[in-house]
Amino acid sequence: KQAAGKKVLISIGGQNGQVQLATTTARDTFVSSVSKIIDEYGLDGLDIDFEGHSLSLQTGDTDFRNPTTPVVVNLIQAVKTLKAKYGPGFVLTMAPETFFVQLGYQYYGSGPWGGQDPRAGAYLPVIHALRDDLTLLHVQDYNSGSIMGLDNQYHSMGGADFHIAMTDMLLTGFPVAGNTDRFFPPLRPEQVAIGLPASTQAGNGHTTPTEVNKALDCLTKKQNCGTYTTHGTWPALRGLMTWSINWDRYNQGEFSRNFDAYTWN
Repeated sequence: KQAAGKKVLISIGGQNGQVQLATTTARDTFVSSVSKIIDEYGLDGLDIDFEGHSLSLQTGDTDFRNPTTPVVVNLIQAVKTLKAKYGPGFVLTMAPETFFVQLGYQYYGSGPWGGQDPRAGAYLPVIHALRDDLTLLHVQDYNSGSIMGLDNQYHSMGGADFHIAMTDMLLTGFPVAGNTDRFFPPLRPEQVAIGLPASTQAGNGHTTPTEVNKALDCLTKKQNCGTYTTHGTWPALRGLMTWSINWDRYNQGEFSRNFDAYTWN
């Protein structure tokens, strides 16, 4: 793949891969072990796919701009160390779930009075601290509950509307937990892709090619938009991520064939 000009990364985490860098020792071990794998295989970078209970915010950690939770602080430091070691060509991608990102518009951590799920919005400090190092963020627009968009309406997965609303949040920015003093700034469109399951078997929230194309039309051309009104038009949107190559093959390549045929301009 590298000979064909592709980038090959190590992806860490996943549904069953809980990773918690709770101490500086764990942080340093993570850096050294990831470095060894990158060096041994000549890899181009790192994909952070922390799910489940890998990231959660401690009570009282309420400002995404200045996180205090060790598992968050240590992850940021570890990735910055890797980026510094391998230089500007080091590819950094992330594949968080909506619960850890867009849900932060409503809820952040356990909240000012406690009692909320401490994982809510827990990726936001990581994304924010690493935004200058981040190559690509592809939030999983699947296996998700309904999420409130910037129109203060709930959006459900499976159609163009969900992808438009979730992506618009990343490209427009939003106040975290409704606090206008704590505004999560927009990412650049070339840093953002839409995460999708490749087939109905690959995950809840499969979106048909027709609906995928509507979402792309709306976000990149301001065409075929539904009820959600975007806050901009982003022809430089990076593209789509899918779980997974294997499920796409199982589904006769429907995802990749549709994406290859899509006209961006």
